Amino acid sequence: MRDGRPPRLSEIPAFAAYMNTGWGTPDRTPRVVPGAAEAAAAHRARLAEALPGRKVVLAAGQAPIRSNDMAYDFRAGSDFVWLTGCQIENAVVVLEGAEATLYVPPPAVPGDPAFFTDSRYGELWVGAAPGLDDWAKALGVPVKPLAELTTEVTDDQEAARVLAELRMYKDDWELGQLREAVDRTVEGFAAVVREIPVAVAGRGERWLQGTFDRYARAYGNGPGYPSIVGSGPHAPTLHWVRCDGPVTPGELLLLDLGVEAESCYTADVTRTFPVSGRFTPAQRQVHDLVERAHRAALAAVAPGRRFSDFHHAAMEVVAHGLADWGLLPVSVDEALSDAGQHHRRYLVCGVGHHLGLDVHDCGRASQESYQDAVMAPGMALTVEPGLYFHPHDLTVPPELRGIGVRIEDDLVVTGQGADVLSAALPLDADGLEKWMAAG
Repeated sequence: MRDGRPPRLSEIPAFAAYMNTGWGTPDRTPRVVPGAAEAAAAHRARLAEALPGRKVVLAAGQAPIRSNDMAYDFRAGSDFVWLTGCQIENAVVVLEGAEATLYVPPPAVPGDPAFFTDSRYGELWVGAAPGLDDWAKALGVPVKPLAELTTEVTDDQEAARVLAELRMYKDDWELGQLREAVDRTVEGFAAVVREIPVAVAGRGERWLQGTFDRYARAYGNGPGYPSIVGSGPHAPTLHWVRCDGPVTPGELLLLDLGVEAESCYTADVTRTFPVSGRFTPAQRQVHDLVERAHRAALAAVAPGRRFSDFHHAAMEVVAHGLADWGLLPVSVDEALSDAGQHHRRYLVCGVGHHLGLDVHDCGRASQESYQDAVMAPGMALTVEPGLYFHPHDLTVPPELRGIGVRIEDDLVVTGQGADVLSAALPLDADGLEKWMAAG
């Protein structure tokens, strides 16, 4: 012992030699979702067809440091997951045509000093880690040590755009993963609603957030995005992820939640509930208008329709409704014009987006392939109109201030129209009240 400090184990040859002996072989079988490797192979073939003759190099990424030697949980980049079917920190995949080679850091196993010295990657610290042969067998691709990678990883913007546009069209395996994520999310909503009395008794929004996040972790990777639990005056805040307020009888409770399945596909569902189990007249008035806008948007999701059609359908209903309430300072036509948009004061966000491996999926696609595109079978998306009357917004009457309502469903475009994956949750106020009571 030097100066009262314990010795560094890595600097003691006798200890290092002892640590290299006497270890059996743990189970290092990789956790790969059934069907993921086969789906990834099909995805690579689609990319090769879209970028013939191109080499594409993608990194899985690395977990950012939270503080000192503590890192956040690792989650691989979505393009990497789509092309490999796995999550391996610091790995790189090189694609030449449909052929892929995966480069991974070899695990720090007995015989490697990092086995007991590296708290982020040493097997003694983090548990059994698959080796190169284990990954090759599980994924059906050649796997080499990361040190043998000679190709530079760069930000290939063309490949990123093409991948985003390819990922807009989900195959049957992907749709199955989305359905699982949505089904689990609906179950998570039920778990949260059952806990409302505990939240009201004093545990507040945090308790409900924790309830869902625990459920998401138990039945998937965890939440697909920071859970939004907004009660009362927090409900109009679009991304209320602080979730640190009370849950008060008589108020509304806006829940925007999504389970990320083990395959990394995520749901994104929103409903707004009356904390006491019954909507007040003012709350119902707002909810009914949002419901009408939502149903109009759902009706506009179909093959051959433009992606922006459901946005305009919802906005037209909202603008007319606000005009009927005397909340627009201009005519409906002027509000809906590109030079107006006055109704958007109460709905500044869009009313839907693509959904898949990311909650806001395919974000690097071109404008022409996204907002200007024609919907086609296999597209997965959300529809989520709402109205957000902030407590301090003096343009609305007092009885509406502090009311925030959003309804969000997850859909898949089919050959005939659209399949609403989250249809197990009611849309209308009466249905939500009955669903709560039956919970």
